Amino acid sequence: MQILPAIDLRGGKCVRLRQGDYAQETVFGDDPAAMAKHWVDLGGEFLHLVDLDGAKDGAPTNLEAIRKIVQTVGVPCELGGGIRNEETIRSLLELGLNRLVIGTLALRQPEWFREMCLKFPNRLVLGIDARNGYVATDGWLETSQTKAIELADQFSGLPMAAIVYTDIATDGMMKGSNVPAMKEMKDAVNVPVVASGGVTTLEDVRKLKDAGLDAAIIGRALYEGTIDLPDALRLA
Repeated sequence: MQILPAIDLRGGKCVRLRQGDYAQETVFGDDPAAMAKHWVDLGGEFLHLVDLDGAKDGAPTNLEAIRKIVQTVGVPCELGGGIRNEETIRSLLELGLNRLVIGTLALRQPEWFREMCLKFPNRLVLGIDARNGYVATDGWLETSQTKAIELADQFSGLPMAAIVYTDIATDGMMKGSNVPAMKEMKDAVNVPVVASGGVTTLEDVRKLKDAGLDAAIIGRALYEGTIDLPDALRLA
């Protein structure tokens, strides 16, 4: 199982939110590129970046910080947040990002997402953020009537790189990961599934690994020191 340290960007800074709530923000650093290098120096081999402003505004906003991270770290990086058209996909891939996570538009315009997966094979990740098993959109501000597994099933057979599955109820809460939901998604699809939300201790990492998840994103736990990245990498 891969471990992906998370770097969430807002206003050019490295932050974390609780349950995707923009009013519950903790700033962990003014220099995201330095933070990214820190995780790579500790052994990180793949970084998960989120443009929180982009998720809210519908277009990538923290481009300078993203560019600097990609230029600094020398490891693959994926980015989510506000990726809503082909032009943005193309420009972000040209920036040097390895994969792009698309969530809201995959739900709203499934045909467009299918077309983009075929145009950019194995470079796009389906981002599914769920609240009580239902897909949340627009930076988690809205909850749809579509079940997470139903959304994933719509895109089976496409050359997607992975699915990033985030359980909003646990995200940033430091109370453990929703392993049954993650396992249910993993068992339902035939692409790699990346678990996100609530990974707080090494025991959470072990449970996700035992459940067969392909990767786990770790954010607040790394910043607050409840998980030591080298230990998580060894366990994974």
